[in-house]
Amino acid sequence: MENAHAPTYGLETKMKSLTNQDIRFSTAPMMDWTDRHCRFFHRLMSRRARLYTEMLTTGAVIFGDRQRLLGFDPAERPLALQLGGSDPLDLAKATRIAEPFGYDEINLNVGCPSDRVQNGAFGACLMLRPDLVADCVSAMKDAVDLPVTVKCRIGVDDQDPRTALFALCERVVAAGCDALVVHARKAWLAGLSPKENRDVPPLDYALVHELKRAFPTLPIAINGGIETIEQMRAQLEHVDGVMIGRAAYHNPELLLAVDPQLFGEPAPLPDGFAAVEAFIPYVEAQLRRGERLASMTRHMLGLFAGRPGARAFRRRLAAEAVRPGAGVETLLSAVDEVRCATQRIAETAEA
Repeated sequence: MENAHAPTYGLETKMKSLTNQDIRFSTAPMMDWTDRHCRFFHRLMSRRARLYTEMLTTGAVIFGDRQRLLGFDPAERPLALQLGGSDPLDLAKATRIAEPFGYDEINLNVGCPSDRVQNGAFGACLMLRPDLVADCVSAMKDAVDLPVTVKCRIGVDDQDPRTALFALCERVVAAGCDALVVHARKAWLAGLSPKENRDVPPLDYALVHELKRAFPTLPIAINGGIETIEQMRAQLEHVDGVMIGRAAYHNPELLLAVDPQLFGEPAPLPDGFAAVEAFIPYVEAQLRRGERLASMTRHMLGLFAGRPGARAFRRRLAAEAVRPGAGVETLLSAVDEVRCATQRIAETAEA
């Protein structure tokens, strides 16, 4: 199984535009979480979900280990790369570098409020500079034959959200942006931590719905506070897509409902137990390459959430997967905690 997707110039599968179905459901880019192991595991549970990488800065792409940073398993597709940066020339260069790896979309981060991006004057800071964002999008579009999208907030600090969001949207649409993903909260660049910025600012779904009515031909997805299939369905009455972050990460089995409930297609696997079995060949291949078991199983700790034995499953994986030489048997033993607990309950019910 090939883990690092080698560059393949002249791809025949490049997409020149995005449809509403392409963005109907996606998982959010999350630093330190949505690495290649996480994405491979998530892909097992949904064929249709659009997956996003962690944010990569333009500097990392231009000067770093490109194969390590940009390589991925072809099974992860459809896959979008999220870039962080504010210099149009650097973004264009990073986009050209990334294109031959086979990504289906390049996304510009205009929403992250962390100290790291503030120091670099990109991420959510760019909500204050919509003309610069438009220049970035235009440069990226000119550089490659791939969809270029933007993920943003509804504003930052004391900005009026409607004014800020509509100004940004107008400019990026004029620059050729293929889709917009809106985290329906403001970001506070001072006074709130990145974690607090995910929860404290109030959600304003209605504003994003208004934006869609104003830009009916632009594919628009909504992000923030959406945790259930029912909530996703409700949002899809107003916008083209939903993007889910922590809800899918902490409860991966939620992804098993995506294909049947949102696309009318069968789920790839019946349950979390089957997902583990399907993941094992990948885990074995990575272990042979020298990866540590914990690097993969840390993305599985939310599996079986709410089931009997789930706490023992998490505890066992967290304690034992980090040990030197830990292998697939550690994962299977942890899963047995759930199987045995479920069996005990069934036997008690029958008694």
